[in-house]
Formats: sequence, C-alpha cells, structure tokens
Amino acid sequence: MPAFKYQALSADGRNTSGLLEADNARAARAQLRAASLVPLQVTPVAQQAQDNAAGRWSRRVFSSTTLSVWTRQLAGLVGSGLPIERALSALADESEDQRVAELLAQLKAEVNAGSPFARALATAPREFDEVYRAVVAAGEQSGALGVVLEKLADDLEERQELRAKLIGAMAYPGIVSLIAVVIVIFLVTYVVPQIATVFTGSKRALPFLTVAMLALSDFVRSWGWVLLGGLVAGGFSFGWAMRREAFRLRFDAAFLTLPLLGRLARGYNAARFAATLAMLAGAGVPILKALQAAAETLSNRAMRADALDALVQVREGAPLGSALAGKKRFPGILAMFARLGEQTGALPEMLARAARQLGTEVQRRSMAVATLLEPLLIVAMGAVVMLIVLAVLMPIIQLNTWVK
Repeated sequence: MPAFKYQALSADGRNTSGLLEADNARAARAQLRAASLVPLQVTPVAQQAQDNAAGRWSRRVFSSTTLSVWTRQLAGLVGSGLPIERALSALADESEDQRVAELLAQLKAEVNAGSPFARALATAPREFDEVYRAVVAAGEQSGALGVVLEKLADDLEERQELRAKLIGAMAYPGIVSLIAVVIVIFLVTYVVPQIATVFTGSKRALPFLTVAMLALSDFVRSWGWVLLGGLVAGGFSFGWAMRREAFRLRFDAAFLTLPLLGRLARGYNAARFAATLAMLAGAGVPILKALQAAAETLSNRAMRADALDALVQVREGAPLGSALAGKKRFPGILAMFARLGEQTGALPEMLARAARQLGTEVQRRSMAVATLLEPLLIVAMGAVVMLIVLAVLMPIIQLNTWVK
C-alpha cells in the first residue's frame, strides 16, 4: 500500500503533519477527514525517492555512521523472524528524523507492492550504493537476509572505523599547519610593519634579515588579496579538472607514486577493495558481479582501472590471483591471499584476512606519518617565528649599539 505525507488542520486549528498508508490520495484524504482533520496537502512519499535519485537534496538522509546503525537494527529485526515490511514499519515508528521515516515508508510501500527489498533500495541510490544493494539481493536469494545484513553492518562499521582513524591521524598536523600559517600572516602583515615604523627615521642601514622581512611584509600587504584570489581560482580550476576522467586518471596514478601518501592511498583502497569483495563473495554474489561492484568502491581512478582490467581477465578465464598479481598498484599480499583462497576453496575468508592485514598496515603507517609530522611542523613553525623575531630584534640591538 503506498505511503503519503500529509499536512492538515485539527479541530482546534493547529497544523499537523505525518505519514499514512492508503490506496490513493483520495483514500488518504478520506482517512484524514474520518480522523476530524482537514487535509491541506497530501503527497505520495514516492516523490522523495525521485528527489533523492535526482540529487535535489542538499544532504543525504543517512550518514556513514547512521547507515551502519540502521543496518544493524534492521538485521536484528529480520534475524528474529520479523518480515521485512514489519521491520521497516517498526524502524520508521521509532525514528526521530522525519526524512528517515519518509524514506522507510517509501521502501515499505515498494515492498508491499511486490518488489524485492533490493529493488526497493534501488529507488534511493544515493542512500544505498550498488554494493549495498548487491549484498541485500544475495541475502534475499539465499534466504539468509538477516545474516547477510549483519555482515554488511560489520563491513560498514569497519570501513567507518578505518576512515575515522585516518582522519584522526591527519587532523593534528592539519590543525597545526593552519594555525602556523595564520600566525605567520599576522606577524608579517601587522606586527612587522608596526615595529618597522620605529626605524623609518633612521638613516642607518638595517640588517639584511630585517630588510628582507620588510620587503616580504610589503609584498604580502600589497598583493596578498591577489595571491588569495589566485589560490581560490586555482582551487576551482583544479576541481574542474578533477571532474575530467582523463586528468583524474593521470593525477591518481601520479599520486600513488608519492613516497608516504601514495603508499597510504594504495593500502586504503586495497583494503576497501578486498573487504568489499570478501563480503560480496561470502554472500554468494557471482565473482564477476562482485568484482564489478568492488571496483566501483575504489576512490583512486588508476586502481579502479586496474581492477576493471582484472575483471576482464577473470571473465576470459584467468584466476583472480593471477589477474591481481599483474596489477602492480595493488599490494602483493592481496594477490597472494586471493591465490590461496582459490586453491583452498575459501576465497571470502582469505580476502577478509587480506583486508584486515592491509587495514592494520594502513593504520600503522598513518600513525607513523602523523608521529613524524608533528615534531617537524612544530620545529618549522618555531624556525619561522624565530626568523621574524630576529628580524625585529636585530635593529633594536643595533640601535642600542649606536646609542652607546
């Protein structure tokens, strides 16, 4: 039965809104009148899915965290034997977010209309990506939807945890760098010119460091806004270029060659690829479809191209381990575990083990990079501030010498 979102007036003239199920809009209005409400607006919730698919919402309904929590809740309800439509109704009733309730009402309406749950999820592609829908479809076909949803929730939580650790490791160096830039700009544009006015009347030559700092201060004060505008324009130009597939492919390939960040990017993408492939293969998704979906999760275009090329080789009959071994951008441990999994008949387990090892390695490297950057940034910031202080103090020391 379709779901409708309504706005109505109560008997005391107050505005009310909510969701109800009816065969059509006329039946929905009849239900409102039977409840002593004057319907003002009745719209099908299906319009929400169309807006979501068209990208007209400013933000997604589910964040990464809320999606994993919701999947865990749904897995618990379905695993306890509750039908999917009743599970969706229970979650919609408990939701405090109106947009979530509307989305779940739309999913329930699609399921009640006879659509499989995976096809119902396809009405909201921004919320549930291809990997999510493929896993759900495999769970429905195998009759173990609750177990598959539990595995999906585990994968979402592990992915979110890895991303959070990477962001946390890089947050401190980023904050220190930002503060250092702000302090240096303040010293150069405000403090140095104020001190320089003391020596403008002197006819004696100033130290070279002071002259250089005054010249830098004049340049920043005169051309600072131009430089800022150039940086903003460069950022927009770079963003526009990154939307072009050819430039993005070359940039991502070059990024992987960087000494530290490139290795982190390789490890993170390989761990995500292996975890997704392990989950899909474990859920019973055919290997070719699993490879296609796992490749789409790779944010690095160069590694995605390698994964799709490996897919072509597997389609032509090559073993997965051999196909991945020929792709040097993927860590060798992934091809090794894939080969072992094929030989032992435990491919999902071996891929999951590779994903765990790669994820652990990424966390270790990110913490090492952050640990190395922290003292380097502090030393660099101290050196810059020391140069500015010396540029200010050297004329004062020289002036005292002249007085004596």
